[in-house]
Amino acid sequence: MPIASGRRLPLSLIAALWGALAMAGCDTLRLGGEDAAVLPAPQAPRVLGAPGQGDTDHRRLVSAFGGAYSAPAMERLLDQIAARLVAASSDPSQSYQVTILNSPLVNAFALPDGRLYVTRGLLALANDESEIAAVMAHEMAHVLAKHGAERAELERRASLASRVATDVLQSRAAGEAVAAQGIVTLAGFSRAQELQADEIGVAIIAKAGFDPEGAARFLAALGRQSAMRSSLFNLGETQDKMSFLATHPSTPERTARALAAAKALAAGKSVPSDRSPYLQALNGMVYGDDPAEGLVRGRKFLHPRLGFEFTVPDGFVLENTASAVIGINADQGQALRFDAIAVAPGLPMQAAIATGWIENTKLGHIDTINSAEIEGATAVAHGADWSFRLAAIRLGNNVYRFMFAARDFTQAADRSFLASINSFRPLNAEEGARSRPLRITLVTATANDTVESLAARMATTDHPLARFLLLNGLTKPALTVGETYKIVSE
Repeated sequence: MPIASGRRLPLSLIAALWGALAMAGCDTLRLGGEDAAVLPAPQAPRVLGAPGQGDTDHRRLVSAFGGAYSAPAMERLLDQIAARLVAASSDPSQSYQVTILNSPLVNAFALPDGRLYVTRGLLALANDESEIAAVMAHEMAHVLAKHGAERAELERRASLASRVATDVLQSRAAGEAVAAQGIVTLAGFSRAQELQADEIGVAIIAKAGFDPEGAARFLAALGRQSAMRSSLFNLGETQDKMSFLATHPSTPERTARALAAAKALAAGKSVPSDRSPYLQALNGMVYGDDPAEGLVRGRKFLHPRLGFEFTVPDGFVLENTASAVIGINADQGQALRFDAIAVAPGLPMQAAIATGWIENTKLGHIDTINSAEIEGATAVAHGADWSFRLAAIRLGNNVYRFMFAARDFTQAADRSFLASINSFRPLNAEEGARSRPLRITLVTATANDTVESLAARMATTDHPLARFLLLNGLTKPALTVGETYKIVSE
């Protein structure tokens, strides 16, 4: 992630540390400079037709989502799917470039010039070619319908109207009222665009010979994934800003409409299963965090490339995001933000904390962290409703920041926060080399297997059964003997 400026943060944001995630981010920690962990784009982009414009937007977007991910088998399959979709679309002359993003975040989107993006997190969630075809066709529909250009023009008009109301009428209230109306208009406009893209996309995949019900299946899977994430992090729908559903609103009505359209287009036609070739292309792909971006392993976070690890208190759930490591203990009303900050060379850590990280709080005595390996300082800050245990730690050329927040700031809670801060330690090269990413692995169900036995083989440390069901699109805890299923292994 880019090094933070160290500016003071509003108390309202810190009180909801986990709710301040940027929409355009990915859940990978990128520390040590903006380009430090960005993988280069493929030397020869996979383009259908001539490459479009928008290279700057492409570079920024790929950088924001952890770089491009190389998976030759999946890349070939996506190219084949895209070619079929283009031939079945209303404009076969439109060119498209497909990029897999190195992010566990579940998301997909398109630039107006025809550049399509899918994250490896989204690929892991899908279970057949028709589901991925539905996602790609939906994004192609946005390009064909020129939704990006239309939205940009509407945003320009809304901004102009707001400035006119403020400057010409000399009324801030009038300007805010116009801006608020613009937001409502854009929300309705976006919903209409999504429904139109659904309609166009389902028609394209049906004409291309894919199962048109793949769109409804994948929308349902997205809904289950979002519900699971929201449950883990105690998020409401409006707080879940990192997922596909944040930019592609999903409702039961939308899923039902997609299914109804699919059934009408299928008209009783049988579509051969395309599950097996998709799973074979997915086999071996990285699942979850990439070690180059840092790894969450239960309550532990380690960053092999930057050479450190720490462990959070019991009850915390961790998520590795583009801007920070976010931790939540929903039962205790506690939160954590860990990130890197920019400070002047040689600045003592006590002085770094004293700059004031949180608005409207009173900073207490600053103590030195006694360690032979690191330079650090810690202090408590109290606000009206929340209190914070803060720490600044210098390791090598980087300075890292802990911000623990609690509504009920008891001595026991503070002891657990201090223990977590004191668990921060350097990793040696051998320890870092032992860190391996998790990967998608295929298994074939036997008569002796159950969902519980296959879930027990998952290398994930939290909710393995729920994740197994989600990954395999299972709504019932039952297996089919001889069927191929995805598990996560080291």
